[in-house]
Amino acid sequence: MEIKQLMTFKTAAENLNFTLTAKQLNFAQSSVTAQIKNLEAELGTPLFERLGKRIVLTESGKKYKQYADEIIRLSEEAHISINENTWTGKIVIGAQESQCTYRLPPILKTFKQKYPDVKVIFKPAHSDEHAREGLLKGELDVAFITDISRKDAYLHTVRLLQEDMVLFVSSDHPLAQVQAVSPGELAKETLLLTEEGCSYRTAFEETLALSGNYARSKVEFSSIEALKQCALLGMGAAILPLMAIEKEAESGLIKRLDWGHSLPTIYTNLAWHKDKHLSPLLKDFINISSNIYLSGTGILAT
Repeated sequence: MEIKQLMTFKTAAENLNFTLTAKQLNFAQSSVTAQIKNLEAELGTPLFERLGKRIVLTESGKKYKQYADEIIRLSEEAHISINENTWTGKIVIGAQESQCTYRLPPILKTFKQKYPDVKVIFKPAHSDEHAREGLLKGELDVAFITDISRKDAYLHTVRLLQEDMVLFVSSDHPLAQVQAVSPGELAKETLLLTEEGCSYRTAFEETLALSGNYARSKVEFSSIEALKQCALLGMGAAILPLMAIEKEAESGLIKRLDWGHSLPTIYTNLAWHKDKHLSPLLKDFINISSNIYLSGTGILAT
């Protein structure tokens, strides 16, 4: 077998579509099919099942993908180690939209200045469970997870900072004139919320429920920016990390609500699988991220 075959198999296993695989790898589709058939013949077992126009991984294919991922990773690491002056490779990072928008650009800028030939891929993690799932499946190298403090037997986490969660309305919303909003009043208001699975949405709704109140009207958003713009138009009350609304708060466009309750403490952590091999590149990414978040020393030596 060749690395090229493994790369083709890996891409096909992720896409479950030979046409898309051929397009991504700039191969003819017949070349992709031939490489997969040759690999299956060499292994003596089918890696894919053809179900009409669909393809799915066999159990052997699922097992073999784990080995293929590791072989490809070791090949890339060997290339980096031998070519000390030419740092190449790829890092796949999971993060929620708020982190991607407000926190990660300085990290990416610093990292790319140091490693211009390294490919950095940000994959949206719409919820913390989504990020954890990506780490456990090996789809992500590291992930920025914003959640309450919790132990995870399969992940190594480093706490970066405590998030300030803000319940707010636009400055011209009727609730902006109320000194203290009761949970009952809040439950009558339209609540603008992030997607289900988002840690601070869950914490907010659970805290509201513990007070004996439940939201009567909700609008759910997959985009924090869309949620924020609707809140600024006075459509309802919203809860977001301070980093997402800091400029609006400073300019007086929003009013922070006091509703007599506090949420469980929310932290942003950097996480990776406990069995993940940390290459020098990945260690340095973790160091750079930690330094920028914490404005202190790194946590891992490269």
